[in-house]
This record gives sequence, C-alpha cells and structure tokens, in this order.
Amino acid sequence: MGAGCRIYLITPPAIDPASFPDRLAAALDAGDVAAVQLRLKDVSDSDWMAAIDALRPVAQSRGVAFLLNDRADLVRATGCDGVHVGQDDLPARQARALIGPEATLGVTCKGSRDLAMSAGEDGADYVAFGAFFPSATKEVTTLIDPEILRWWSELMELPSCAIGGITAANCAPLVRAGADFLAVVGAVWSHPDGPAAGVRALNAAIAAAEAG
Repeated sequence: MGAGCRIYLITPPAIDPASFPDRLAAALDAGDVAAVQLRLKDVSDSDWMAAIDALRPVAQSRGVAFLLNDRADLVRATGCDGVHVGQDDLPARQARALIGPEATLGVTCKGSRDLAMSAGEDGADYVAFGAFFPSATKEVTTLIDPEILRWWSELMELPSCAIGGITAANCAPLVRAGADFLAVVGAVWSHPDGPAAGVRALNAAIAAAEAG
C-alpha cells in the first residue's frame, strides 16, 4: 500500500446511503487515504448491500481499497477489496478462505504480540494494534503502549495499523513508532470543518511527524 504512514478511514457506526457517498468523496478528494473500511453494527444484509453499492465505487474509482468489517462472506460477491476481522469475529484462516488469496485481510490484535504473530501466520496482510487513546466509537478498557508498533516494524515486514482515538493532535508518537496506517473515525467524520478538513489535518500531522 505504499511507503510512509497513511490514513485508514473507517466509516461512522451509522450512515445514510443517500448522503454519505458525497461525504466520503469529499474526504478522499482532500488527500492521501490508503483504505476505507465499511463498519456497520446491527444492520441487515440488505443494509450492508445498499451501503456497499453506494460507497465501494466512490473509493475504488479513486484507487482507494474498500474493505468490509467482519463480513468476509460478502467480499467476493460484491467486488470489495478485502475484510477486517476482530478477535471475536471469524478466525483469520476462515476469512482468508472466504475472500480468496488476492484480497486484503486485516486482523485486530489489540496489544498482543502473540496474536499479531499468529495473524501473520494465518495469512493477514496487516495487523491492527490498539487502542492507543480513549475512543468515542468504542469503550476502551486498556490503552496500549506505542512501543508495540516499534517492536513490530523492526521485526516484521507485515504492515501495522494503529487504531483507537487517533487524531491529528495525538498521532505523532504512533507515526514515529512505525505505524504504517492510522485507523480513524471521529478525526475525519466529526471534524468541525468537515471530513475534507479532517483528512488534510491528519495528512499534515503525519508529514510533520515523519519530518520531525
């Protein structure tokens, strides 16, 4: 997915398929974004399909990977680029079998070095560590030390994604520790000046951290 640290954009918990594509387009047109993960909670399969149909073309037409949270079963049928699974979701090996060898597989490893190593062995294309900061979208019980990102990047070729409460104001230690991707929700969608401003602010913060 390219050198340097990049934004990994996760959709808000609830989206309106009619208006959200324009918001997503504005975010992606504002600067570099590596991937978009569609993350829906407690919705029907028809809602998943409607959201995929509305958003996948927005991402893919801009060269941005479009991933689904947990729904490995939908990836091939809908032309998505991959799936992200948590430790309580589908096991990584099963997800890989469903999506095929070419699609992208990401696995949540929280703060566990063992889980990260296992994910790599099970065919993950990236591992996600976190949460590093308190988050508005998920209740965080344990905050992770950014040192795990440094340990991983020095040891492994597999990219790492940092997740959990990341903003333009606090991301520098994660970038410097070697995170390949910063997974963000509120930093973009809740930005007071809109999602485009959120993407610009994050990319500026990443560039400043990499330069510093």
